[in-house]
Amino acid sequence: MASLAYKLLRSHLLDGELKRGEEIRIKIDQTLTQDSTGTMVYLQLEAMDIDEIQTELSVAYIDHNMLQASFENPDDHQFIQSAAEKYGLIFSKPGGGICHQVHLEQFARPGKTLLGSDSHTPTAGGLGSLAIGAGGLDVAVAMAGGYYYLKVPKVLNVRLSGALAPGVNAKDVILRILKEKTVKGGTGYIVEYSGEGVRALSVTDRATICNMGAELGATTSIFPSDENTRDFLRRHGREEQYAPLSADDDADYDEVLELDLSTVVPAVAKPHLPDKFAEVDELEHTKIDQVAIGSCTNSSYKDMMKVAKILEGKKVHEDVSFVIAPGSATILEALSRNGALAIMIAAGARILESACGPCIGMGQAPKSGGVSLRSFNRNFKGRSGTKDAQVYLAGPETCAASAVLGYIASPDDVAALSGIEEPESYEHATNYLIYPKDKADRPKETVMGPNIKPFPPSMPLADAFTKTVLLKAPDNVTTDDICPSTAKLLPYRSNIPELSKYAFSTIDEGFYERAKERGGGIVVGGENYGQGSSREHAALLPLYLGVKAVVAKSFARIHRSNLVNMGILPLTFRNPEDYDRLRKDDEISMDSLHAAVETGDFVLHTPHGDIALDGEFSAREKTMLLEGGYLNYTKNHRGKL
Repeated sequence: MASLAYKLLRSHLLDGELKRGEEIRIKIDQTLTQDSTGTMVYLQLEAMDIDEIQTELSVAYIDHNMLQASFENPDDHQFIQSAAEKYGLIFSKPGGGICHQVHLEQFARPGKTLLGSDSHTPTAGGLGSLAIGAGGLDVAVAMAGGYYYLKVPKVLNVRLSGALAPGVNAKDVILRILKEKTVKGGTGYIVEYSGEGVRALSVTDRATICNMGAELGATTSIFPSDENTRDFLRRHGREEQYAPLSADDDADYDEVLELDLSTVVPAVAKPHLPDKFAEVDELEHTKIDQVAIGSCTNSSYKDMMKVAKILEGKKVHEDVSFVIAPGSATILEALSRNGALAIMIAAGARILESACGPCIGMGQAPKSGGVSLRSFNRNFKGRSGTKDAQVYLAGPETCAASAVLGYIASPDDVAALSGIEEPESYEHATNYLIYPKDKADRPKETVMGPNIKPFPPSMPLADAFTKTVLLKAPDNVTTDDICPSTAKLLPYRSNIPELSKYAFSTIDEGFYERAKERGGGIVVGGENYGQGSSREHAALLPLYLGVKAVVAKSFARIHRSNLVNMGILPLTFRNPEDYDRLRKDDEISMDSLHAAVETGDFVLHTPHGDIALDGEFSAREKTMLLEGGYLNYTKNHRGKL
């Protein structure tokens, strides 16, 4: 019988067979973009020359590039707003909140599909949506055509029992799962939650867990839609959108993980990966310099109120810089009305606007060598903006308690927490939202500032090339390594020529000059290459710099798709030990590529002998690669899809 994930896939199936590993095409009901990836999405949409989007609802959020230090960010915002006006999208202005939190509050619906140009789009799985993060070009095509291609995933069932103790957060749950499965353990899976323990988790608890399913490498995560879902929708004025959803009692799963919530304790992820698990009590009073609470993971009303309860009548430690960013203007307004904001300020916290902020390196970088404790989802080295910072991840209760004591501490060390009451009715901050006009009244053109450069062209695949190995990268290279995300560089997300100067700069500062000097080449990677953000810039920069192929032991799902979308070959070692035979600067060649794309059998000619590579592509992906990527493919096959 069917899992919930397969029920939703089947109800949205347009083409293909619902068989594990097969490529299918599903209907997409909703999309979301944010400004870090959105400019490229709308440039791609422009290049498709369409008149009308095909989704039921699409929202363009501004939540990443908020430091308007110069003209670049506001120009991007203006372009995205003009694209929203042209195509009939809802536009969420700066300050309205983080896309995933706002979408959960106001737009996500049980049983709907959601595709977002952000890897944490699965947050909406906490509300029973089948929500998938993807590259921007996939989202542009979803808006233009109303569909998305994916390989049918396996399903991991996490069966929950028991209930969380006071002071333990849903963040601690997903950190525990990451301990068990690692940052690549969810690759190729949808994670589906079930069991009597589900009833003990609120929708925002569930959203936190689904949000960090992205750190498992999972396609998405999903919870059933039940009475907790109905209660959440009622409080947000949307009860009529409730629909009960669950798996069949005897659903078939590929793997099952049992977890008793009563055994979960406050925990952290140690530097520099989200699966570096440790219980708080094991850390022996690790001193901290900074605490940051917020992000799309832990910025809900309930999380903020737990923080306020811990801080009430207390003082932030004199050695700690403490910042808090509520997830949406709706939450910030509620905190200002009920006095919680005053408690935070009185304790010595700095209140940031409702945005991604320090989570993506947009300000609040730690001091040199500083230890930062954050209620965020990623602690990749350098992501905070400080290369030698030691970043730990934890739940907001642990973060608040630690801010008071000056070291990583359990919430019980500071305050006894009881249940948090939510407002009976949330008053949404709707004045940050601009709804589309009637089609006849919409503008015909978008507005582009001077920093916005055209989408880089991709040429049809040549049958052979002789190049060099431009870079040999280790395991778990992130999209932050390939395309750094900092306050300095985020303004150039719409300017690929400028941003490309910083490609791979966190691990090889000479990459740009070498790639330009040699006219491109190939990149060699280890396991889980391209993990992290959905940003297609991590494929766009290599495309612009002439990278023809990436050869790795294995790939993260979204980045592999983004490489194919850009016409770059993502290939794996048939024998993983051949990774050790290659060196940076090796002269290499490949030939008979057109035939190899069809068969999947590739040969890399190297100074150390020939190396066999595999390329497993669907029929559609083969055509895309031969034609030079998804944009070319979409133009060439318009009306046939």
